Amino acid sequence: MRHGKKFNHLGRTAPHRAALLSNMASSLILKKRITTTLAKAKALRKYVEPLITKAKTDSTHSRRTVMSYLQNKDSLMALFGEVAGRTADRPGGYTRIIKLGDTRHGDSAEMCLMELVDFNDLYKTNKEAKKGKTRRGGKGGKKAEGVEEATVVEGEAPKAKTAAKKEEKPKKEKTPAKKEKKK
Repeated sequence: MRHGKKFNHLGRTAPHRAALLSNMASSLILKKRITTTLAKAKALRKYVEPLITKAKTDSTHSRRTVMSYLQNKDSLMALFGEVAGRTADRPGGYTRIIKLGDTRHGDSAEMCLMELVDFNDLYKTNKEAKKGKTRRGGKGGKKAEGVEEATVVEGEAPKAKTAAKKEEKPKKEKTPAKKEKKK
């Protein structure tokens, strides 16, 4: 029975699974992005995220602990160098799994892209832009179509110029014939 055994064995023996995850973790750390199956990516996430957390403290003990998992000097140097530097202020969640939506031709396994979060410049947001106050609630928030910014004159309340006011239509004057009919 497999009561309480929650991790995915990936259809491999324990040493084969350990070697697979070690090689995939080394590849992810060196290349910053790999394409693999969804099941392997989920297993790799549980394997590599504690290693990245361990790499935040650069000590001999943490280096030896991580080396026992990775067994690759190049990936160890990259992990304690640039990866630990970029993930220093992140409290967790160092990897991102993006489903590709297609399947592998041979066995129809669902494929995905696994990457380190801080190394993808497409998803980065500008921290200065986030610091600005955002208005929540109230009247919509977006400008109506044809409305320009409000103009403020000292001593007067702000007024908004609209496209409709710019194109003021001349008022129609009532003809004398219509006035007579109303009487």
